[in-house]
Amino acid sequence: MSVANVEVLRQAVPYIRRYKGTVFVLKVGGNVAQRPEVLEGFARDVTVLHQLGISVCVVHGGGPQATELSQRLGHEVKIVAGRRITDEDTLEVAKMVFGGKINLEVLSALRWAGTRAVGVSGVDGQIIRARRRPAREVRDEATGEAVVVDFGHVGDIEGVDVHLLRTLMDAAYVPVVASLGADEEGRIYNINADTVASAIAVALAARKLIVLSDVPGVLTDPARESSRISHLRTQRARELVADGTISKGMEPKVAACIAAVEGGVRRAHLIDGLAPDSLLQEVFTREGGGTLIASDAVIASYEAELATDES
Repeated sequence: MSVANVEVLRQAVPYIRRYKGTVFVLKVGGNVAQRPEVLEGFARDVTVLHQLGISVCVVHGGGPQATELSQRLGHEVKIVAGRRITDEDTLEVAKMVFGGKINLEVLSALRWAGTRAVGVSGVDGQIIRARRRPAREVRDEATGEAVVVDFGHVGDIEGVDVHLLRTLMDAAYVPVVASLGADEEGRIYNINADTVASAIAVALAARKLIVLSDVPGVLTDPARESSRISHLRTQRARELVADGTISKGMEPKVAACIAAVEGGVRRAHLIDGLAPDSLLQEVFTREGGGTLIASDAVIASYEAELATDES
């Protein structure tokens, strides 16, 4: 073993101790799930976390795959403020892609990596109780003007029951949750996967929510990866949304992280799920590789830790 590898292992030991016996919720974006080699790397990392005694719950989206199938079927795809408008045809696609294709592919990758996993959706075990989202005013990203949008069969979460998820994790399984929910009458809704992951993380009292997408975190300049912000207080994150620095698809991800932290999750992270070992780097190194969003107290403690290392 090289000196560098020894140092990495030495740095990881305190985090292994700290996180053993805790719960992590991992949200995997469709861009991660659609690349077999990337999905295999993610599955290997999840297996490491699981074998180190961390209970893991995976929530997945699948926007690119849903868009691809919709286009193949000749359906128009509409996305406003980073969220998909779900008409009858789009709902059928969401059920096929989220509850079927992607869920099975994530399960297959985890099985290949040696982790026992079980696929569910938010409809199973009444995990996600939802209602149809009413028409609401949103900001048009193209014009900056406010428009009223009917999102169709898109659901807003009214409640979360994690009994089934806890049962699976207590039995050493990794639940893989598709971002669908239902109301009391059994009507199924498409729900943003970032929102589902955040709500589940809060309900599970998770130590971490980690959102894996195709960008390295919050960037002040989308064209430059070097503009990544390594850590943000929740209030500062809100300010960056308000002034437009955080926009488009990143906005619901940051909103989900803020909601998770304010709901009791200690740390939320936005990382590049396409980069090799990015998940383990974020969990087991001080600097991480994405953007940490947390409370004032947690960020102050993190900055003090970094300052101690530098001294």
